[in-house]
Amino acid sequence: MATTWIKPLHIGSKRARSTVVSDIIGYIKNPQKTDGGSLIAAYGCDSRSADDEFMLAKREYEDITGRSQGRRDVLAYHIRQSFKPGEVDAETANKIGYELTMSFTKGNHAFVVATHIDKAHIHNHIIFNSTALSCERKFNNFYRSDKTVRRISDLLCIENGLSIIENPQPSKGRNYAKHIGRPATWQEKLCRQIDGLLPSCAAFDDFIAAMKSAGYTVNEKRKHITFLAPGQIKPTRLDTLGGEYTEAAIRERLGMTRTIAASGAGGGLDTGIHARYTDEPTRVSLLIDIQAKIQEGNGAGYERWARIFNLKESARTLLFLKENGIDSYDDLVQKTAAASADFDERMTKIKSAEKRMAEITELQKHIGAYGKTREVYAKYKASGWNSDFYEEHRTDITLHNAAKKHFDDLKIKKLPTIASLKQEYAVHAAEKKSLYHGYHEAKDTMRQLLVAKGNASRILGIANDARERDDMRGRARSIAPDR
Repeated sequence: MATTWIKPLHIGSKRARSTVVSDIIGYIKNPQKTDGGSLIAAYGCDSRSADDEFMLAKREYEDITGRSQGRRDVLAYHIRQSFKPGEVDAETANKIGYELTMSFTKGNHAFVVATHIDKAHIHNHIIFNSTALSCERKFNNFYRSDKTVRRISDLLCIENGLSIIENPQPSKGRNYAKHIGRPATWQEKLCRQIDGLLPSCAAFDDFIAAMKSAGYTVNEKRKHITFLAPGQIKPTRLDTLGGEYTEAAIRERLGMTRTIAASGAGGGLDTGIHARYTDEPTRVSLLIDIQAKIQEGNGAGYERWARIFNLKESARTLLFLKENGIDSYDDLVQKTAAASADFDERMTKIKSAEKRMAEITELQKHIGAYGKTREVYAKYKASGWNSDFYEEHRTDITLHNAAKKHFDDLKIKKLPTIASLKQEYAVHAAEKKSLYHGYHEAKDTMRQLLVAKGNASRILGIANDARERDDMRGRARSIAPDR
């Protein structure tokens, strides 16, 4: 009889940003509630340093996109999943919580699942990072997302032979069933409409035309664009939606990261270029291939802005080269190659440590299962592989066979001790944490040099060979979206 709810975790006004995630993860990992920490699982992060890894991803997201919502920012999401008392064991509950989150986030977000056994009913606390593992986007808490969580949870419970609440009844106060039954607001309908139309639009003008075709009245003459749906009394200002739905954010989703302000009554283009973000850091960005963008459907206004943008970025590139003591193109190429090699080596070591940590975790699980089921398996063997005995102890025998197969696949002759595995895990965790300390700086250095090299090549008219050009574009775009 599993019940679920999902809750966004905001920074708020009375606590530091760094403590929001660490406080909640610290709470859900409480050893007294999780059987000494044995009922904790994680994906895309190490549960022991998840708070630091979550915050690192957010800093990278802000550097890549330039977005920062301040106190309104959602740092993570909290899912709670409860089960009927006596119906499920803690290990199965933890597994269901893990599968629920993987399905809901599609494996795009790091998360921690902690199963609490301190109450009469076993329940899961799940914290997943609002920032994706790619650090290029954030989770969109769509309309009725909590209903989706419940459906996934119900399906998993049915698959595991557990009961569910088929018709949750509303009660006083904040209630899940009451929440999922409320009608969508005009703002939520507008967000859904925007998400539905953007993939088919090549430019902002196309988006406006599509919204009008969908029945919305669009007012572009005001300082902030407004949309009025059929039947809606008061129009919605685009900038009030926040997140992925402001005018600037929509332009970025269409491939533009700065906005040109519309003038008042005349409806023409203002001569002033308005920055996409306030307090935008001074950093080198890729020059725009103006002709290619125009061919994609961007108009004269975009061309005008792009030329001004390219002039500014050319100046920034030259300043960057001067500040870093780079006085020749060959020197720039060498430093770019060195920075890329340093970053690649760091990433290789991080991934290697993560892979071994995952292997150790899996091995510990099978060693534990093997030890717990050894006696039952011995009795099964002594019974002459009796089928009735097998049916009575099917779960234990299956776990024992799975553990033996895992050992055979790894060609393990003698099982390592849990203590030695924990010690090795700690070594790899410490190495990974150490590598992450310089990860952000190495990535930023590589990005700046890659972008500066690309800009210098265009300014000087130097053509890179195909492989080098594709590598540079791929790296630069993966860490700094093309403008």
